[in-house]
This record gives sequence, structure tokens and C-alpha cells, in this order.
Amino acid sequence: MNKLKTIGSKLRTYVFIDASNLFYGGEKSLGWKIDYLKLLKYLTKRYSAKKLYYFGGIEIYDYPYDYQKQDSVPVEDVEKYIRRYICKNEQKFDDAKLLLLSRHLARIKFFRKLQEFGYYLKLKPVKLYYQHDGTTQRKANCDVDMAFYLMREIKNYDRILVLSGDGDFLPVLKYLRKIGKEIIILSRGSRTAREIRQFAGNKFMDFNYLREMIKISIE
Repeated sequence: MNKLKTIGSKLRTYVFIDASNLFYGGEKSLGWKIDYLKLLKYLTKRYSAKKLYYFGGIEIYDYPYDYQKQDSVPVEDVEKYIRRYICKNEQKFDDAKLLLLSRHLARIKFFRKLQEFGYYLKLKPVKLYYQHDGTTQRKANCDVDMAFYLMREIKNYDRILVLSGDGDFLPVLKYLRKIGKEIIILSRGSRTAREIRQFAGNKFMDFNYLREMIKISIE
């Protein structure tokens, strides 16, 4: 029914970006800087994307985030909280701590830019996890959140662009294709699970192919 519905008309297209998978390791891993406004314009022009979701993690320190009432960290509120936190404790912090906080504020500024561009942010607090070897790791796993929104928005799109190569999404993607949704995978080849590549077939595009179109130009 979905396929018949979209014949002769533009496909309603949504974009779902799994930042932790696609951009794992940051610019050092990717090898070039992304211009997110160019990325949005490309996806909007090339695929007529109507809505772009961005799923990622954010450092909040002791900001009172309410998991029961909120489904995304409010970046403006966290920014104000961290600035007050710095002002209150600046004399006690060493240079390394202040540098770390400044980096987190810069990240928040980045998220605010994404909002201004038109991305719909779904941000989770970064948590500290203790490993078996005694080391710690900080991460915010957004897989379930993204899978939830893939299903929540199911009536609002005919086609999706999934910017992730995470194999955990395969069951959801298989179901969506089964009910007639068109699925395009736009991901880094080195970060794409084999089963996702097999599933996508000719609907797979390596994110690195977009480099010249969406990278930040250095004057």
C-alpha cells in the first residue's frame, strides 16, 4: 500500500543520524571537518528531507536532568548551568579542569548551531562506565532512542536515510522495509556492519564520498 501511495509523488523523507556511530573518534577519525549546514542542505536538496533527527551524547555534570519527564537534554539550560558551575568553582579548578569545561561548552555551542540549522536534537547525558580492567569509559548509547523514533515516526515518512552502520538497527530496518518503507544507508564504510551493508545493497552510500560537498572549506 505504501508503494502505491507514493507513485507519482515525492517521498516523504526523514533522516536519522546516529552521531556516536557515524562520527566515532571525531574529526581525527574521520580525517576532515563536517560542515553541518552543508550536510543539511545536501540531504534536503538531494532527498527532499523534511525532518532530520540527530542522536548523541552531552556532558551535563550535575545538571538535574529528569529522565521521567524529559526525552532530550535542553542544551540552553545545561549551558547556563555549566557557566554558573564554573563561576562558582573557578578558583578551585586547575587549568586542566577549566580546559575540559571550556571544551564541553564549545560542544554545547555546536549543538545550539545544529538547532539553528534545523536539526531535531535528541541528546542523552554522557555516563561514566567502569570496565572489568579497572578503567573507565564515558558514553551515551542512543541506539534504543533512535530505534524508538524510527517507529514513532513511522506514519510520517515513506523513506528514511539512516546515517549509521550499527548492526543493532537491522531488526527495525528489516521490519520497515517489509511494510514498504524505502531505506537508504549513508554511513562510513569502515564503521558499517557487514549485515547492514548486505541489507542495504545498492541503497548504501559511503559517507566519505560526500567529503568534497560537505566538508568545511579552509580559506
